[in-house]
Amino acid sequence: MNLDSSEQPFGLLVTVGDSRIDASVAIQFKDRMRELTAGRPGRILLDLSQVDFVDSSGLGAIVAALKQLEADQTLELAALSPTVSKVFRLTRMDKVFPIHETLEQATGPRANAS
Repeated sequence: MNLDSSEQPFGLLVTVGDSRIDASVAIQFKDRMRELTAGRPGRILLDLSQVDFVDSSGLGAIVAALKQLEADQTLELAALSPTVSKVFRLTRMDKVFPIHETLEQATGPRANAS
């Protein structure tokens, strides 16, 4: 599972470098997110712009990443493809996660969740 992270003025940016988050990488995703977010208070933005498929295991791994955060951390999602966005809407996870249409929207001066 290819996850890159960088400190940004708004917090931590985590970019998924794979096209799929599915059963074959779900555990790796969850473990890597734990490594990257441990001890980093504040906002965590997950850039999903390169992801074009998420199955139920992948969705579960993203939810698990949220659940393993500390009280002073938040997880937001950005740049979901239409297919991935549909998964979040159908499962109503769009009500659980702040979702931004673009990375620029999420990191700009008017970064309000949509």
